[in-house]
Amino acid sequence: MNEINLLKLSTDRLELIAATLDHVCAELKAPECLASLLNAQVESGWPPGEYDRAAQEFFRDRLQASGMSAVGWYGWYAVRRESCGQPSVLIGAGGYIGPPNEGGEVEIGFSVMPAWQNSGYATEICHALVENALADVRVQRVIAHASPTNGPSCRVLEKCRFHHTGADEESGHWRFEILRNNKRISL
Repeated sequence: MNEINLLKLSTDRLELIAATLDHVCAELKAPECLASLLNAQVESGWPPGEYDRAAQEFFRDRLQASGMSAVGWYGWYAVRRESCGQPSVLIGAGGYIGPPNEGGEVEIGFSVMPAWQNSGYATEICHALVENALADVRVQRVIAHASPTNGPSCRVLEKCRFHHTGADEESGHWRFEILRNNKRISL
């Protein structure tokens, strides 16, 4: 992971903050504990979508096993910056399933709180995660999976220039990818 981008990524409206073990443990304890660490409001109903307790525990376990070298290769919190007198708000999460594998492949995912959907935030999160992954020379391919019935996620991936490459035989989810050495990845 690019050392400069280790803990924070910025988009037009968001700060993406890499989850540390402290973040995830606070989050598992209570959303209010996470709010304090992020200096942002956490709305009721947190966490969003597929970023559920099982995902949080998976990230916690990986961060415990790998320490600080794993920070940035798992969860990222998407915080909408304070603006026009409105406080910072945790609007979603995204991240990777882990560091690149031996073939240079890394998988991303993202979820946005319902109140913040359909506003382009998922696209901002996805773009930032792809750019961040490809900043690491080991990454040759970024992949994502989405249910064919999840139109919004499929559209986000297409907007971010992912290409549908088929369906996963086991889950039935569609597989999308961006290749490093293909002109299609230009964001």
